[in-house]
Amino acid sequence: MSRDLFPNPGRRLFLGSAAAAAVTGLAAPALAQFAGGNSTEMESAVSASRRHNISSFRILQWQPYFENLRNGAILADLTSRALHFWSEDQSVYRLYPTSVPLSSDLTRTGRTTITKKDPAPSWTPTPSMRQRNPEWPPHIKAGDPDNPMGVRAMHLSWTYYRIHGTHDTRKIGRRSSNGCIGLYNEHVLELYDLCKVGTQVLLI
Repeated sequence: MSRDLFPNPGRRLFLGSAAAAAVTGLAAPALAQFAGGNSTEMESAVSASRRHNISSFRILQWQPYFENLRNGAILADLTSRALHFWSEDQSVYRLYPTSVPLSSDLTRTGRTTITKKDPAPSWTPTPSMRQRNPEWPPHIKAGDPDNPMGVRAMHLSWTYYRIHGTHDTRKIGRRSSNGCIGLYNEHVLELYDLCKVGTQVLLI
């Protein structure tokens, strides 16, 4: 198991002095993708009343969650707002803070896989979302600071569900997304390189 569990320490403390890890991010406005039903929605603004979660942010073993590590495995824990990654040969383990959906009805839990890796994700709302929110843009290109997908995105087998980066670091550690799992851009870059199409994913 890798000792480098918490990459990029030192620039921005996310969990405070009582926590075991330091993570980093770049501040900018962002939107986010909704993973429910047949629509995609932008992320709502962060409220001052929403707090970061630092409970249960701890190292886990893979065995209670997966039968094996074929193609690697990702566990996204919605309660602790953390994502765990184990490589197939067990040489690499990573633990990242994430944003999670605002409520349980905005996401799915269970087993899925990574079906596509997108190195330059763009964002396009579905027709039903455009009908509900005609003022929202019809498309946001890759690289735009308002792109809710950040710098990388990994598609899951569930339609409209992603693990992706975010330019808005305020979202991480909060119930702030409308369906997807968001990471700091630095962390999604690393995870993108570690995982592959076929990597197992479990949301709990």
